[in-house]
Amino acid sequence: MLPGLLQQARKHGVLCRVPRLTAAIRGFASAQSEMTVRDALNSALDEELARDDKVYILGEEVGEYQGAYKITRGLLQKYGADRVKDTPITEAGFTGIAVGSAFAGLKPVCEFMTWNFAMQAIDQIINSAAKTLYMSAGKISCPIVFRGPNGAAAGVAAQHSQCFAAWYSSVPGLKVLAPYDSEDARGLLKAAIRDPDPVVFLENEIMYGQAFPVNAQVLDKDFTLPIGKAKVMREGKHVTLVSFSKMVGYCLKAADHLSKEGVHCEVINLRTIKPLDKATLLASIKKTHKMVTVEEGWPQCGVGSEISALMQELAFDELDAPVLRVTGAEVPMPYAANLEAAALPQVDDIIKAVKKVLG
Repeated sequence: MLPGLLQQARKHGVLCRVPRLTAAIRGFASAQSEMTVRDALNSALDEELARDDKVYILGEEVGEYQGAYKITRGLLQKYGADRVKDTPITEAGFTGIAVGSAFAGLKPVCEFMTWNFAMQAIDQIINSAAKTLYMSAGKISCPIVFRGPNGAAAGVAAQHSQCFAAWYSSVPGLKVLAPYDSEDARGLLKAAIRDPDPVVFLENEIMYGQAFPVNAQVLDKDFTLPIGKAKVMREGKHVTLVSFSKMVGYCLKAADHLSKEGVHCEVINLRTIKPLDKATLLASIKKTHKMVTVEEGWPQCGVGSEISALMQELAFDELDAPVLRVTGAEVPMPYAANLEAAALPQVDDIIKAVKKVLG
């Protein structure tokens, strides 16, 4: 936990404000309006609470304060304290309550103020939620969503800027989702809440205020995205860029830059970290024959490491070069802004990796 004043500042939004970024328009044929990722998540929660009275939300400051990042804004007033429950600062406690209620047939959405704080509840997430369906021979399901901001924020240092995508994707019994844009946020969160199994939902704090075009289909109350299916954000023929969450935007920027030099990158937004969409990855590598993976997390045993192994095992004869990984540095996240930037992948790092894989 953050000590003293820093904890209070973060809990009350002082450290959570980020500038509104310009949205890159990709893959929306008939966009009708824009929606921030924050509003996409909020609307998905609202619609699922209305749709199913077994769904409820719990976590720190999700109610009276409207959510530490305002994701649950207005939901307490609309659905009441039985459906939107504020908890003490005790991740182990309220996560255990959430898992137990899921065993009893409810559908909790358990919010962590940051996934770093979920380390306090790792036993409940893994030993209880993830394993019980198997250990009960299929008799006890756990329809629960664990959600909150994951990965690097801005200026909050080592205990608040870790990416846990690879950690949780290694656990049998968990599905792991990581939305990039507003379409992802709405469609994946609604699918996660409706799923009968525990889902780890990894958002990104920096993306909350970013707006993206959405069309009528995305705004439909029954809109969902399939779990386990990636999205090709940009077609290309020279090299495949594979990423998730905030880094998808960096890949798109790198692809824009490289296109001016005659290099056409295919950009894949994984959306689901587990189960990985092997079919989309294999189809792309058969077209480009080269791949670069991009993630904020540490290099050893990362998401890119798993993808690299899969390509070697399943598509070795298609590779014209080794799969290259662009990752965060092998250090706890520094506090100083210049060191923080050096510890995280940048667009230039992606461009350099593409040029290296192209020889």
